[in-house]
This record gives sequence, C-alpha cells and structure tokens, in this order.
Amino acid sequence: PESRARAERLGIAAFETTEAMLASGLCDLVYIATPNDAHLAPVRACAAAGIPMLCEKPIAASLEQGEAMAAAVVDGPLYGTAFDQRHHPAHRRIAEAVADDAIGRPVAIRILYACWVDPDWTPDGGAHDNWRADPVRAGGGAVIDLALHGLDLAERLLGEPLVDLSIALQRRIHAYAVDDGGMLSARSASGVLFQSHVAYNCAENLPRRRLEVLGERGLLIATDTMGQTAGGTLVQQCGSTGAQTPLAFDTATSPFAAQAAAFMAAARGGTHDFSMPRDLALMRLFDRAYQEARSCL
Repeated sequence: PESRARAERLGIAAFETTEAMLASGLCDLVYIATPNDAHLAPVRACAAAGIPMLCEKPIAASLEQGEAMAAAVVDGPLYGTAFDQRHHPAHRRIAEAVADDAIGRPVAIRILYACWVDPDWTPDGGAHDNWRADPVRAGGGAVIDLALHGLDLAERLLGEPLVDLSIALQRRIHAYAVDDGGMLSARSASGVLFQSHVAYNCAENLPRRRLEVLGERGLLIATDTMGQTAGGTLVQQCGSTGAQTPLAFDTATSPFAAQAAAFMAAARGGTHDFSMPRDLALMRLFDRAYQEARSCL
C-alpha cells in the first residue's frame, strides 16, 4: 500500500505483479532494480513478454541465478546489464584515447571506488531495509556491489576480456555478515594488469573515486568519475615531460542518463554493446574468485 500510494503521488501507474504490468500494454522497456536475488523472475517475465529489459548489476545474487537469466534471454528481446560506468562520458573519452594510441600500449588499470555503507545506511535519510548488507539478497557485500563496475569498465576500456582474477576480502569496520572492503587483481587477455580497491568502509569526505590507465607513453587520470553523478575531471599526463593536459568531456550527463539513452537507442534497433554472453563470462570469472575469497573471510 505504501509503495502504491507513493507511485500515485508521483503520477506513476502501480501494479500488483510484473506480469500485470507487462500485460497492461504500457511498457516499452523495463528497468529491473530489485535486490540482486530478485532479478530472475522479472527477467523471465520480460523475456516471455518480448519486452527489452535493463537489469541492475550484478546480474544476480548467485552464478546459478545468472545462468538461469542468460538461458531465459537467449532467443528473447534485448537484455542489458546496467554497468553504468562504461557509459560515463569521461570513461567513453578514455576509451577513445586508448583506442587512438594517445598513451601507447596500455600497461595497467588502477581503480579506487569506495564509500561508506554502515549497517543502518539509507539512501535518503529515511527508514530503509539495507539489503546491500544481506548475504542472501545481495549475494555479498562491497565487492559484489562495487567491484564488478570496475571489472566491466576495464574490459570496455581495453576492448578485451579479463582472464585471471584474484580477490582479497575484509570485514574490518562494520558489524554485518558481508565483506566491507576488498582488493582485486586481474590480468587481461593481452597482459594488461588490473588493480581495484573497493570499500563500504571509506569516509565519504576522503578521496575515494579515482581511475588511472597507465600506458607506455603516458597516463590517463580520472577523478570523481567513478560513481553515479555527472562531472569529475580527466587529464592526460605525458610520460616524457610529466605535463598534464585536461581532456574535455560532457560534464552535464550522468552515467545513468547516458546508459538510459544508450539502451533506448538499442531498443529502437541502433548499434550497441549490451551483451549477456559477455556479462555472464565476467560473472563466471568473478564468482570463482569471490567464492574462494569468501571462504577465507
């Protein structure tokens, strides 16, 4: 009742079930933003109804659920995983710079992506159930929530998959059952190294969002671009002189808005890079490393 009342106040149609919503004829696309363990049912429903769907990352709370989702959309409508960081205008600009050989052959990618999510965390100050710290509904903690963004982004920037991955977890600060931080180390198919620190235990007034792409002739540095908001800064540093040059990008468009535009264009038949097979391959790689790391936590 509370959710229905909130929807009505906003002028949004509310339905009892996913199936009722899909049968209404009002849906052109569906965005699935339920807790991670509740992705499978709406994906199956959308696939059966022929409605394109954009599903939040991770694909699911478990690899088993992810495999079932992949099977559901094999011959179905457009499916996309909401890896919004690959759509951030700054990150698109980095991908262009790497492809244009602006820094030479890539050597390494380094990411810091952290925030503060304590047991009582709430997105808006109101009373909420913090399912992100629930091992069943979320499938894990900080690492499954944040790290997959960086892993997917690395594959986007390099234009190739990651092939090796190891993870170290911590439950250092917060009193909940999931990890509150992790370090990831990986290698791409051509030998580019990847390192990422993600955390739910980093005070948000500290530097906590940074992306670096090191090449043989230079370095690309993005600050405050990892995240949900528009803007941030991007510079290219010359390996010979050390001089830094700002790189222009669209600072007004958030990664969410850019992702939504890309998915709508894809649903209309435009070219796109949404891919369940690619996303499932990454989930398989991640799951192997994550399950091993969780056994040591």
